[in-house]
Amino acid sequence: MLFRPLYQFPARVQRWYRHVLWRCNVAQRAVYLTFDDGPIPEMTPKILAILREKQVKATFFCVGDNARKYPELLRMILADGHRVGNHTFHHLPGLKTSLSAYLRDVSDCDALLRQAGAQMDKPLFRPPYGRMKSSQKRELLNAGYTIVLWDVLTHDYNKAYAPEKMLEVIQRYTRNGSIVVFHDSLKSSERMLEVLPKAIDFWRQEGYELRIL
Repeated sequence: MLFRPLYQFPARVQRWYRHVLWRCNVAQRAVYLTFDDGPIPEMTPKILAILREKQVKATFFCVGDNARKYPELLRMILADGHRVGNHTFHHLPGLKTSLSAYLRDVSDCDALLRQAGAQMDKPLFRPPYGRMKSSQKRELLNAGYTIVLWDVLTHDYNKAYAPEKMLEVIQRYTRNGSIVVFHDSLKSSERMLEVLPKAIDFWRQEGYELRIL
């Protein structure tokens, strides 16, 4: 039996962690697909190929240093019409990082994304590991960022999760406005690539529209 808090934070937790985005347009039957940690050559082109085949747009929360190493992959993401968000430059753990260092790392990632041509007038930010200090959250909100967490965690990075279990999580916990997080990383690898097209098919069969943040 699935233990709900591992996959979807209860409403009371979401209300406590205020002023961040967990779900979108909860009255509408829509899903918002997101990917963290890329871009990397081993995964990003394969993800983009699936999304292209399925005619789906998504949001990629990019690590700035990966985008620096592989600028052609960032250009591919943007050329395919996907949105990009900031995931810090070095995938910093907010709870272990000073406010000044954290903000500097976010700024460095932001500058690189802008230089690549990303539209950052309404910037999106997702904290690595989904955790950050209150001071970091406050400063980024004041700077105009929308801080995006998630409503469904697929656990694609966890080797203990077979593709079948991942798909069960998605099927059980998707609801109106769910923001779903996958990972554009080696840890997610084959499990995510197997589950992604099946998840897209499931959402469409259930009448969900796949939207971009």
